[in-house]
Amino acid sequence: MPMSAAFRERLLPRLDAIAAYFGTPFHIYDEAGIRETGRALLAAFAARPGFREYFAVKALPNPAILRLMQSLGFGFDCSSVPELILSRGIGARGEDIMFTSNNTTADEFRAALEQGGCIVNLDDPALLDRLPAVPEVLCLRYNPGPERGGNAIIGNPVESKFGMRRDQLLDAYRAARALGVRRFGLHTMLVSNERDYTYMVETARMLLDLVAWLERALDITFEFVNIGGGLGIPYRPDDLPLDLEAMARDINALFDAFAARHGHAPRLYMESGRYMTGPHGVLVTRAINRKQTYRTYIGVDASMPALMRPGMYGAYHHIDVPGKDGDDRREVVDVVGALCENNDKFAVQRVLPPVEVGDLLVIHDTGAHGHVMGFNYNGRLRPQELLLRADGSVELIRRAETVEDYVATLQFEAKVWR
Repeated sequence: MPMSAAFRERLLPRLDAIAAYFGTPFHIYDEAGIRETGRALLAAFAARPGFREYFAVKALPNPAILRLMQSLGFGFDCSSVPELILSRGIGARGEDIMFTSNNTTADEFRAALEQGGCIVNLDDPALLDRLPAVPEVLCLRYNPGPERGGNAIIGNPVESKFGMRRDQLLDAYRAARALGVRRFGLHTMLVSNERDYTYMVETARMLLDLVAWLERALDITFEFVNIGGGLGIPYRPDDLPLDLEAMARDINALFDAFAARHGHAPRLYMESGRYMTGPHGVLVTRAINRKQTYRTYIGVDASMPALMRPGMYGAYHHIDVPGKDGDDRREVVDVVGALCENNDKFAVQRVLPPVEVGDLLVIHDTGAHGHVMGFNYNGRLRPQELLLRADGSVELIRRAETVEDYVATLQFEAKVWR
């Protein structure tokens, strides 16, 4: 079920007061739930020496959240210079950071390698020539192409812009060694929001087989493999959750077997984002209008810039109307924002209790790829972010955007080329 019972118990009894104090709309994240998920991940792989989660900063790039991850011992997977800045801003250095990007400029690599550097993860062999310095640790991203299938969100590996072929890997590691790189890792990322744990097990198997082949061919030893992120969460009430324990059991067995055959095994890394924070965030918005034409429309004070997943690819996000659980009446509605686009809908033909103007709506599972994917079309502004602390207090961790923010890039020194 989306939004855990514990999160409900922590949030819903005080939601009216929180909304009255901060105003709506807002994303609110559950510290206790995030910590619980992080501890469960660590416990599942406790038998794996050197295991590390690199939180995918792109999922929820807020320093308050990054500090929670840091307190769990996690590193950070960054794909841009601003994400590097955020991670370093809370003290992450060196191998606390993995820089995974594509179509990367020399300036971006320069930023990645300053301030103690990081693990550099390349997805194109040509990028070796763009590195301004030799990284301490180099990782390469593998794309297996037709050997594996993807899923709906991330697509078919053959069509993916990410990663390199097996033969390119061989040449790239050889070239990296010639440049002076001495420490190596291997990475892949093939699916997104995958709840079938066996897919991740097969990904681990694929990378370990590849490591064995590369080590024989190149006479190098791999320090780690990164099986990527993509661990799924149940967005719909009847979705089954990922079986984390079974996934860890089977992956641990693969690494143990590799160690028995080869006398060593690489460390296991992963870069979950959605799995860590997705279920532990909700978007709270208030109904401001009821419109009846060919359908019943519930207009709310949030719009697609606060959560674009439903409009972008029809993603389902469960919706509650707090205080109306006991109302047996139901109606079929579209829940919509104010954007001048017809896909500005959080729900289409959804069965809900009767919603009146002034009611709060809670849109589930917005803790990853929610606020961060926002935009400013129509001059609509992104909402504030709040953190429900484990002690019950609620903290503002990002203010809402203002009109001054929106026009800030229009204030600049005149510059003309003739």
